[in-house]
Amino acid sequence: MRRGVYLLLLLALLTGCKLLVKEPVVTVKDLSVVSLTGAGAGMELRLNVQNPNAFDLSLLGYSYQLTVLERPLATGVAREEIKFPSGGQTELRIPIKISYADLLEIFNRKPDPENIPYQLSAALNLDTPLGKMTVPVQRSGTYAIPKQYRPAAIFNRLGDFLRMNK
Repeated sequence: MRRGVYLLLLLALLTGCKLLVKEPVVTVKDLSVVSLTGAGAGMELRLNVQNPNAFDLSLLGYSYQLTVLERPLATGVAREEIKFPSGGQTELRIPIKISYADLLEIFNRKPDPENIPYQLSAALNLDTPLGKMTVPVQRSGTYAIPKQYRPAAIFNRLGDFLRMNK
């Protein structure tokens, strides 16, 4: 009988500890093009992480998958340590690389450049005073391609460059 009571007490204690750690609130601030290289486009996903707990949380790493027009576009995993202070907000920047072949496939679908649908699926791996936890992040939205990165603008610049170098 005593063994059963101890087991129930231990189970209640363990369950109660998980309830003591509140998941951080994660919001997508921005998804932006930050570079164009010979290999493709460099983008940056900026997340805002709000820690509602009375103690610091530590990011140990993350994984993500970015889907655009229902096509998996980029996936990644990184080990990165960042502190999320208690009661505070911290910006998390996730670099994303997209090949020109993938970009061309998106443009071949002739999307509205002002409203390209995307889905983000990510997982933040955190260390808490009560152990490790994974926070899932699921977001959907639309992305407007900046005018300077739209195909027409790029082809115009390329044409100008070729005309100047004749």
